[in-house]
Amino acid sequence: MKKQQKSKLKSRIYFRLWALLLFLPIMVVAYFISVIGWHELRNIAWTHEIGQFVDSKVIEFRDPEIPEEYVAVYQSAELEYGVPWQLLAAHHRIETRFSTMDPLLSPVGAEGHMQFMPCTFVGWTHPTCGGLGEGEIPEEEKTDPEVIAYYGGYGVDGDGDGIADPYNITDAVYSAANYLGSNGAADGDLESAIFLYNRSDQYVADVLHFYSLYKENYPEQVTQAK
Repeated sequence: MKKQQKSKLKSRIYFRLWALLLFLPIMVVAYFISVIGWHELRNIAWTHEIGQFVDSKVIEFRDPEIPEEYVAVYQSAELEYGVPWQLLAAHHRIETRFSTMDPLLSPVGAEGHMQFMPCTFVGWTHPTCGGLGEGEIPEEEKTDPEVIAYYGGYGVDGDGDGIADPYNITDAVYSAANYLGSNGAADGDLESAIFLYNRSDQYVADVLHFYSLYKENYPEQVTQAK
């Protein structure tokens, strides 16, 4: 009986040693392949591009810079509508990356520098308006201040040329200020106004993120007359 137990014990020991000897080389080879493979993978061009893309997005989201050419327009709109100019800059940044989006037309039909749906710009009482707000508004009506006033839209002729054009930066910023100011931003209710501009909690968070950055990096108040 004891001899049988000893024999079984030896068999188990031999089996474990045999398994260890069998798998040890495989584990060593796998380890070196993984190390060498990782170093080689890091040298492949597309992995660098992915890393640079991710890094650029992180830096981009923290980028506190506002293009200098737009600051005067934002500040002028603040004087007119009481909406913080840094908030207008934040919307501009989120909507079209400071007008670098090409074209300035979204897949759902939002137009211009500040991405207005035509029915919001001209007015939702226009007979063609419904759904998401693209409407079938004739081009000559889209930019007519009298038509916009008649239908209760938010479009504004900011530069006084007789046309309210979402593709004109001054008109677009003034229109955004008009919309935000009319929906609470002029009274300090920023979150509600931002949400109404684009009904998304993530959108509100993104705009407030850049608004905070711009308030910190551009703390100056608007004091000069328009």
